[in-house]
Amino acid sequence: MKKLFIALAGASALTASTAWSQVVVRIGPPRVIVERPIPRPGPQYVWLPGYYRWAGARYVWVPGRYEVPPRPGVIWVAPRWVRRDGSWIFVPGFWR
Repeated sequence: MKKLFIALAGASALTASTAWSQVVVRIGPPRVIVERPIPRPGPQYVWLPGYYRWAGARYVWVPGRYEVPPRPGVIWVAPRWVRRDGSWIFVPGFWR
């Protein structure tokens, strides 16, 4: 039986702009599913690949999707799981 540890961390004085939490899991995520995107709905759309999210007791695949960037010249940094000190930490995706 695998042991499971989940921790949610956050700032004590939270506002809508500074609120954050961190998901820490002891069980590593499955291999990423390689998706074949459907044709773009329009030239301004960018493909955001799928990823695994933690659903409390297991990983759940979140399918990729197309999205219009919030402003010209930004790139999508995909969400990912990073191994630190024997645990897996989820780093959300963001526009840079």
